[in-house]
Amino acid sequence: MSPSADAAAPASTSGPPLAPLIAAQLNFLLSNPSLPVKVGQIWSGCRNGRYADRFTLAIPFCLDYVYWDFLYNALYPKVAPDVVFGPGDEEFQPLVDYDDAGNGDKSCLAQWDFCDPRGLLNLVEELRLLYIEYQKKQVAEVDDTRLKFEVDTVLAKEGIEVCMVPLTDRPDEVKFAVPLLDLDLKQLVPGCPWKFPQKIHLQAIFPVSRSYSSVSSAPRLKLISTPEMKSFFSVDAVKLPAWVDGMCMAEYILALEDDLNNQVVEASASIGSRRRFIEALAPAFGRPLEADPILCRNATVLSISGIFTFLVHFIIPLQFPRQQPILTLQSCQHCNSQGIPITSSQINDYPWSPRWDPTEMVERIYDFLADECQNFKKFCSDGVPQTNRRSSTDRVALISL
Repeated sequence: MSPSADAAAPASTSGPPLAPLIAAQLNFLLSNPSLPVKVGQIWSGCRNGRYADRFTLAIPFCLDYVYWDFLYNALYPKVAPDVVFGPGDEEFQPLVDYDDAGNGDKSCLAQWDFCDPRGLLNLVEELRLLYIEYQKKQVAEVDDTRLKFEVDTVLAKEGIEVCMVPLTDRPDEVKFAVPLLDLDLKQLVPGCPWKFPQKIHLQAIFPVSRSYSSVSSAPRLKLISTPEMKSFFSVDAVKLPAWVDGMCMAEYILALEDDLNNQVVEASASIGSRRRFIEALAPAFGRPLEADPILCRNATVLSISGIFTFLVHFIIPLQFPRQQPILTLQSCQHCNSQGIPITSSQINDYPWSPRWDPTEMVERIYDFLADECQNFKKFCSDGVPQTNRRSSTDRVALISL
């Protein structure tokens, strides 16, 4: 599961509220944009306690989450919390490793200050970095020549994460999460409301093989992005380059990033094309009632044919102008039995060519709707499915507002 780009609010609980000092640290953690943490269960360590003092955090790691319990003591909220790691991580003992290396005094726990709201954030970030290194060591110990080579060649890339995936019904696997494209997407999309940094990752899953083979099997590959980025660039539509026999991750990433960079730049240019289309609506339909001013993905205009008033909703795809906008008509005068305005089915079978300029695109849509609105009016009045679309016998000019 890909981490959400937005940190979830603390989970609702019917129990007591968190102790104020503990709540301040948790709220500061959740407001931090660099680490989208989610909160699970919140509970009290004491029966009938006045305050809750422990909770489960979902920490993003390797395009998934690890779940750790943080146990404070409401009676002594100034004391740092204990941490219980997830099942399967019994060997992860970061504080013991710190002491063995003589670095125990460098841990944030050694300088814990209950008055500092950053305390929990610092602890989570510190433990997460140590967990990343722990998983890298686990993978490095795998008895697989090919995986050892991949680890040695790609782990130097900044931000890469890797972990073991133990399985019961087939050989274990190793998952790589490789960040791609060192781009400032906020510069490509001025005014975007994204709260957290937007990233694209390559997920590569290799089976662990303990027998030598001259031809290694290709990994399972998938692009994953933060949810908000999909409104700007759909990684699901990206065709990944083929994995050639004998290829390694390092050379595959170079080829992928070069291709992906061109597609992201093209997606940025597509915003300008969509904006020009929306601007071209005004001369024909009148100024839109509403429109997406940043990504230019949708717009709505008000139209009148005779005494029939209706809205036209435009959904403009990311692949515009190769893909045409999807239209939906909504009556301003007819409602169904639930009091909801009647709308048409989505329409995308009108005349279209990506080679037309925006003005011609809009004019063709306008001419199409002059006929289609009569079918929609009849559908609203009769309450039966639309038939005989594009009938020209009842053609009435639309009035631009």
